[in-house]
Amino acid sequence: MQNTKTNKEKDNQKIPFNEALVDFIQRRRKLIFASIAVIIFAFIGTVVFLIVNDNLRQNAILQVEDLNSRFDELIFFVDDEDRYEEIESLLADLVSFAENGRGFAQSKAWSLAAGIYAARLDWALTEEAWLNAARAGQRTYLGPISLFNAATAAEEQGKFEEAISLLQQAINHRFEFPAAPRAQFSIGRLNEQLGNYSAALEAYRAVMISWPEITIWQQLAHNRIIALEIYN
Repeated sequence: MQNTKTNKEKDNQKIPFNEALVDFIQRRRKLIFASIAVIIFAFIGTVVFLIVNDNLRQNAILQVEDLNSRFDELIFFVDDEDRYEEIESLLADLVSFAENGRGFAQSKAWSLAAGIYAARLDWALTEEAWLNAARAGQRTYLGPISLFNAATAAEEQGKFEEAISLLQQAINHRFEFPAAPRAQFSIGRLNEQLGNYSAALEAYRAVMISWPEITIWQQLAHNRIIALEIYN
């Protein structure tokens, strides 16, 4: 009985932490080494991905800057028949690049294509290109700018309600939009054209409340509020 009790007491004694750790590693060494290998390979893969991705991004920016240089050279000759083939070639290159690109460079390419369509007064294609630019550049400052320009193209087509929606998206964009007070004023102006005078008043009052420091838009909005309250 004494020997049995002694054995039980020995079994209940705590094993030192370092011995327990060594024993744990020995028993599970294959799993541990496999896990470490996975972590190392994942880390290496992440580093390689970031390097490759950065190189691709830099290369894309260089390409779109080259397209931008061609755009700057040709945009004033949109109506010149002698430069027609050059402009068509540039437009084809812009669309091809944009359809296969991503991020800032893709958004920039679509914006350049929109510039050509706008110069030709093709407002449907202009709007489409700006909407593509907005989607591609939604994580950049080009996002709200593209939405604002898409709204302008929509307005040129008489699509006032769509223009209002796009302007509101530009104002609410995650990136700060410097032309937000102008966009808000335009919402009021478009609602006037639609005969939605209460919505127009609300839009103009939003200009007064949200941008009190910008005098020109304050004054314009104030004048429209007075006119609507008098004549409607």
